[in-house]
Amino acid sequence: MKRRKELSEEELKLISKKISDDEALEIFFRDCYLRNLRPATIEYYKNEFHAAKKLLNKPLVECVQRDLEDLILNSKKLIKVTTINTRLRALRSFYNFLKKNKLIYTNPMKNIKLLRDRQKTIETLDNSEIEKLIKTIRRYKTFVSFRDEVILLLFLDTGVRLSEIVGIETKDIRGSSLIIKRTKNLFERTVYLSQITQEQLKRYLIIRGDLETDKLFISHDNNDLKPHSIQTRFTKYGKDAGISKRVSPHTFRHTMARRMIVAGIDAFSLMTLLGHSDMTITKKYVNLWGEDIERKHKQFGALKGLNI
Repeated sequence: MKRRKELSEEELKLISKKISDDEALEIFFRDCYLRNLRPATIEYYKNEFHAAKKLLNKPLVECVQRDLEDLILNSKKLIKVTTINTRLRALRSFYNFLKKNKLIYTNPMKNIKLLRDRQKTIETLDNSEIEKLIKTIRRYKTFVSFRDEVILLLFLDTGVRLSEIVGIETKDIRGSSLIIKRTKNLFERTVYLSQITQEQLKRYLIIRGDLETDKLFISHDNNDLKPHSIQTRFTKYGKDAGISKRVSPHTFRHTMARRMIVAGIDAFSLMTLLGHSDMTITKKYVNLWGEDIERKHKQFGALKGLNI
């Protein structure tokens, strides 16, 4: 029998030096740091890999497609589809990297697809809920509550992310605009402030005073404000205001997007303001709030007013 020129995949595995999980993860995370990925992204990878290893009960580098299929089936009994997909995305990045750098011979994620999930309605706040929330915050009459009111106005005015708002410094304020530097995609962007937000922000800066830190928003003891603290406080405000919806920075971001769409903003401008890397999420917003768009069409449709 004539011998093939190239060894088969199984033969290559037989003679190759196997890489351990520790070695593979060290190389993967070294690349993450070299690419300057956000600390939150790196932490996300670490958490998902740790959770996957516990469920798989074997090294990640030794997994085959069947192992990952079993992981999905077992995970469906324990966690939500969105959480499973989040884990699969992390594993896909890991295995794609290993395969690209020839650290494994087969990519077990190659034929694994994300699970289909029912499209959920994104909650937003209406006018009365926003007004109730602001009235509730104003009842406290403290430095922290006034700071939180300004934070709320910024969220609703600009649609900035929670991770972005804690990174804002006093020098980033430019009159009616604000420079967002600590962004998800590492591209700085400019957002714009309404008159009421500008006025409240000026008052906040006076009350804040001159401090050693340049961070715009600070804790009651003048330290940098943590994202978790903001989230926790707005959850409490929402309960105090009797709002049944989730009250969070993400809800404020969605609310801003919806109000801008209803007001007639084009998708590209909204994408730029929100700091989306592509149009995918922006289009999702437009599709979700189609009824509002339909009302705008009835109001401003090109054939409206024609006697035909």
